[in-house]
Amino acid sequence: MSNQVIERKPNGQFAKGSSGNLGGNAQRSRHALNADTIREMHAAFRQGGREAIDKVMRTQPAVFLKLLVLLVPREMKMERRGGVKGMTEEQIVDAIEAIEGFLARRAGETAKVVEGEAEVVPSLPAPGSGGTKMPKA
Repeated sequence: MSNQVIERKPNGQFAKGSSGNLGGNAQRSRHALNADTIREMHAAFRQGGREAIDKVMRTQPAVFLKLLVLLVPREMKMERRGGVKGMTEEQIVDAIEAIEGFLARRAGETAKVVEGEAEVVPSLPAPGSGGTKMPKA
């Protein structure tokens, strides 16, 4: 432990500007370092970022791809908020119109539609019944 004396008020509380934590705030130090690093990287990018990216992409594609992967979050949290129940009637109508428009545009593409019916084959066991063993050849 340090021999440093911590300033206190007469009532024993820490004096203004003195937290009593001689080690400082490690978490705040890390945040400050991160902020400084990002600021300096941004300044470096403004100087020659586009050219540097192109050079790395051409000469070191593995490094380039790794950087891309590092930019993608490892985990993405999705929250459902109300869904259709949370929408107004106008929002529902707008959403239906948007979907209909999407489907109409898509119908104009060269999409092939195959129509058919399910056929029941009596020689096959019902799904989920465990089935039968195949005879050995």
